[in-house]
Amino acid sequence: MAPRGRSARLPARPALDLGACEQFLLHEARLLDDGKFDDWLKLFTPEAWYWVPSEPDQTDPIETVSLIYDDRRLLETRVRRLASPRMYSQEPRSRTSRIVGNVSLEESGKDACTVRSKFVMVEYRREQQRLFAGTAIHRLAQTGGRIMIAWKRVNLVNCDAPLDGITIPF
Repeated sequence: MAPRGRSARLPARPALDLGACEQFLLHEARLLDDGKFDDWLKLFTPEAWYWVPSEPDQTDPIETVSLIYDDRRLLETRVRRLASPRMYSQEPRSRTSRIVGNVSLEESGKDACTVRSKFVMVEYRREQQRLFAGTAIHRLAQTGGRIMIAWKRVNLVNCDAPLDGITIPF
């Protein structure tokens, strides 16, 4: 019961803070390393997009060729292909290990924020190891008490180098 003269208020939902965002990014990396791509896909909002530019400082995914530019529907297709036993480019399956660090909030509001982080991903497959590194920028939104990815941009250090097929998300 509210004290006299004051209206009852619901507790304010906490804004997205650095600690919560960093834990979310670590959770995302673990899902990817564990090959739980369906669970990873559930982190994205219905309107989400995922972009890996092919040039440093690329500003437009439409007017310039990108390494990856997927809306939610294409992300679903990518995850479905990763689950297929007939995907030759993943026979045998890649094993990966990601390190996420230098997480910072670039912009923060009550229900959304933009988070920048550095990452290193090692991919091992067919007795070969590849190393990817770069900056990830996530737009995170808090909906229904959950943190979700509204969009994700991955700036690879060597985005303009010749790269063999990229099948595993960063």
